[in-house]
Amino acid sequence: MNVIENSQPSIIITTGEPAGIGPELAIQLANEPWPANLVFAGDPNLLSEIASNCHLAISFQSIDKFSSIPAHEPGKMVLHPIPLKQKSFPGQLNSKNSAYVLQQLAFANEQCMNGNFQAVVTAPVHKGIINDAGFSFSGHTEYFANNSQTEKVVMLLAGEDLRVALATTHLPLAEVSNAITQQSLTQILNIIFQELTKKFALDSPRVTVLGLNPHAGENGYLGKEEIDVISPVIKNFRKKGYRINGPVPADTAFGTEQKIVDTDLVLAMYHDQGLPVLKFHHFSKAANITLGLPYIRTSVDHGTALDIAGKNIADVNSFRFALNQAISLSHQKSVSSAAEKGLM
Repeated sequence: MNVIENSQPSIIITTGEPAGIGPELAIQLANEPWPANLVFAGDPNLLSEIASNCHLAISFQSIDKFSSIPAHEPGKMVLHPIPLKQKSFPGQLNSKNSAYVLQQLAFANEQCMNGNFQAVVTAPVHKGIINDAGFSFSGHTEYFANNSQTEKVVMLLAGEDLRVALATTHLPLAEVSNAITQQSLTQILNIIFQELTKKFALDSPRVTVLGLNPHAGENGYLGKEEIDVISPVIKNFRKKGYRINGPVPADTAFGTEQKIVDTDLVLAMYHDQGLPVLKFHHFSKAANITLGLPYIRTSVDHGTALDIAGKNIADVNSFRFALNQAISLSHQKSVSSAAEKGLM
């Protein structure tokens, strides 16, 4: 096996909204063995307090230089300290700490862009309180795209046997139709096929595209987006030799008769068309992955869960799956880059 495949990736883990479950989930991850060099971003006093509440003996090592990152050891948290603006209490949002949350993301983006880290895994944040603080924030996906100067990214949720990507992300439903154009759909599918090949190691990926309207428009009687936009794009990709199916009605696409198991990824037209199915099928065992960034970004598939924060009952499985995905994708990206440079 090549040396590149054996090397451990360096990964940033943000701890997210301090009043939510992100910090305690991060503490749980730090207590487990991982084949990676992990650096957590957050407030050391908050994390120390949470470790104590979780009855976990975690030691902390602060780090602000990243030329040599120590391999992760269970029970030890290598931490890039970012101080809270005000003391945080479980379940109690405080808009004054919104800047603290954004500092974590800025640190992660900067260090990944500098090449010091291969990936970032993000804990959940609360969009509402960030916007209440006066910051325009629609989500991690859009934040990392803007701050890495990436023109187009794709939001993907992946479980063990189902992947669902989105043609539009956090948009009001009334704006979805106008946002789906032949140009945007072509960009999205190009990113999907490229990423499935390079990062997921699929030689000939298969993609199923959903329709926008009920029954995929019913030949134009229930909407013409399928005829005017979606179908022409699919036909163009087929002409180029891509394995692509659709537009498929969303209400039947995930059934066994449609043989959704014979596809590698489903492209849904909007957030609540595809994600409820993915989350029902894989809840707590799925990850949010941003395709198209110059680095790897994965995340949990759930929110801040303010109602259970501080109770030490939060399920770490989604965060664990997201970190596993980041490690796997980092290795595959390294192998693909090496192959392109003729090093393998």
